[in-house]
Amino acid sequence: MTRFQIRAALSTALLCGWAWTGTVSAHHSVQSQFDIHKTVSVSGTVAKVEFINPHSYLTVNVKGADGTIQKWAFEMGAVGNLRKAGLSRSDRGGLKAGDEVTVTALPARDGSKSGLLQELKIADGRVYKFSADAAGNVEQTGK
Repeated sequence: MTRFQIRAALSTALLCGWAWTGTVSAHHSVQSQFDIHKTVSVSGTVAKVEFINPHSYLTVNVKGADGTIQKWAFEMGAVGNLRKAGLSRSDRGGLKAGDEVTVTALPARDGSKSGLLQELKIADGRVYKFSADAAGNVEQTGK
């Protein structure tokens, strides 16, 4: 091999290694952000539904024991997974601000009022179940 070929091979190997580690470090695991051994359930009204990639979000206004409103934020899956569960971007699964919901989620490890959505019950009787494996892959089913 010539010096040029050796340099080209080494450069290619370094670039591939650098690109791979950047991708791995950019992805987060469910266990690092959420406590997979606990769940939290709250009831309140929908404040906002955001269908964005890579994760969608549901914000719920929950009335505290003292009567004050607390905002809870719940991470959901990607838009494609939500569509499979029956929650399309065009109609937000029929969810709109003010709808009464009960949410069950894996709580955030940092103690904030947030979590990874596991189940969404809507006052009209619809139930959407969301589950995540240890790698963060979310399976969603709507009823």
